[in-house]
Amino acid sequence: MSEHIRTHLEGGVLTVVFDRADKKNAITQAMYAALADATEQAKADDAVRVILFRSEGDSFSAGNDIADFIALGQTPGDLVEMGVFRFLKALADLDKPAVAAVRGRAVGIGLTLLLHCDMVVVAEDALLSVPFVNLALAPEAASSLLLPRVLGHQRAFELFALGEAIDGRTALAWGLANRAVPADQVEATAVDLAAKLAARAPNSIRKTKALMRDAEALWAVMQLEAQAFGAQMRSPEAMEAFMAFSQKRAPDFSKLG
Repeated sequence: MSEHIRTHLEGGVLTVVFDRADKKNAITQAMYAALADATEQAKADDAVRVILFRSEGDSFSAGNDIADFIALGQTPGDLVEMGVFRFLKALADLDKPAVAAVRGRAVGIGLTLLLHCDMVVVAEDALLSVPFVNLALAPEAASSLLLPRVLGHQRAFELFALGEAIDGRTALAWGLANRAVPADQVEATAVDLAAKLAARAPNSIRKTKALMRDAEALWAVMQLEAQAFGAQMRSPEAMEAFMAFSQKRAPDFSKLG
């Protein structure tokens, strides 16, 4: 288990905490492996009825750790074998309710994770974004399927292509969240919802979720995304985007095509 991922089981709710506040909860490969462990445990353990994702600090997650990703891009091999895709497959396969408590920034996987949660509580001033194109990458976590399904094509494409953030109130209005509340009420609201779900008939809840999702189709999309993501991650476009990010400047794609 990564030191930056903590878990706690109480009252049928497995709470999974992003605990890397000094880095805005940017996720490393070690953290993805720990998240995969926790999500697989949630499915396999009868004592777990609900999984709740929350964070320490002022951000839910800044997305992938860029330094970690640059190193990953230089590593040969199939992305599907990496910790991140083991976590994504565990999310696709999860047949128990998932709840998220979102404060501050939710970037990249910080947003696409929410598409696999059954109930989402966001702070009214939270900022959610999927800046994959800004980093010359491609969507992941089956978000190329799920985000247009939730938002419609035009809104989803704008979020992907421009990478601009929406606030928690907009996320609620657009259907990305169940509740938008003041930041200091997010965790209590999410814990209350998780407890209510844990009190419901577990097999009925699991069958209901299974009927609403096609795990095999989600995993198939994730694998297609992995091919596109992997190709882009090792591309000159991505190298320019990563370099620009580290140098705190705008990327210049004018000579790339």
